[in-house]
Amino acid sequence: MTPAPRMAVIRAPDAVRRQTRQWRKKGRRIAFVPTMGFFHEGHLSLMRRARTLADHVVISVFVNPTQFGPAEDFEGYPRNVPRDLDLARGERVDVCFLPRAERLYATDRRTAVHVTGLEHVLEGTTRPTHFSGVTLVVLKLLHIVEPDVLVLGQKDAQQALILEHMVRDLDVPVRVVRGPIVRERDGLAMSSRNVRLSPEERRAAPVLFRALRDARVLITSGERRVEPILRRIRARIAEEPLARLDYVAIVDARNLNPLERLEGRVLIPIAAWLGTTRLIDNLELSVRAAS
Repeated sequence: MTPAPRMAVIRAPDAVRRQTRQWRKKGRRIAFVPTMGFFHEGHLSLMRRARTLADHVVISVFVNPTQFGPAEDFEGYPRNVPRDLDLARGERVDVCFLPRAERLYATDRRTAVHVTGLEHVLEGTTRPTHFSGVTLVVLKLLHIVEPDVLVLGQKDAQQALILEHMVRDLDVPVRVVRGPIVRERDGLAMSSRNVRLSPEERRAAPVLFRALRDARVLITSGERRVEPILRRIRARIAEEPLARLDYVAIVDARNLNPLERLEGRVLIPIAAWLGTTRLIDNLELSVRAAS
């Protein structure tokens, strides 16, 4: 068996910056994939995408406390760092940045990062402090890694949009690339939280995908009104007794503004509870106006 390539595991921010600056002096391009670990195929697909975009790939594994609300599952978030490191080596990652919270966050920090108009809708309604935690940690990571390319996942479409705006508005010199949603064979979007589903909840969870598939069928058949599509999605979720809908919306993918009729880049985000586990999914597509 061929041994996995050598990967540096670095905990100190200054050491990561020294390494990436050495590469940059040699004219090398760097792609960065920020993660909270507990890898699945979705994470690995982003690492593969990063490998096609740059000479070196850096990932981070950090369960970020600032993006969890007081009633959320920070302590219970799944973790398995040794397994993550083995999987990252298999994807030819060059550096895994494995920081400790005390090295990233000063005890007397006072700075916050907000992307107004985007952070308190949809996911932000349920998790009002979530995106300010995400923007803060990603901005810090970008300053540490100094990559050429930032690779994000489409499953967290609202998060990706917010980070794209942050990068643009603050003139962060990085190109943002989204990787597509990776699904299980039954359509369930891959997520680290899927392991928390009971066997019965796991069997029920693909109802989110089926609801979005129903929406796509309606749109493909020519439906451009919002309400009939939302009705169909809600009806599909209601058919599954173990699922409880949190929200579903039809919005402009560029700014998350609600749509009255479908046209242009359209995003349909959905969130639902399966027992105590909250899952998200989305459908993004380009829609022509009705003729």
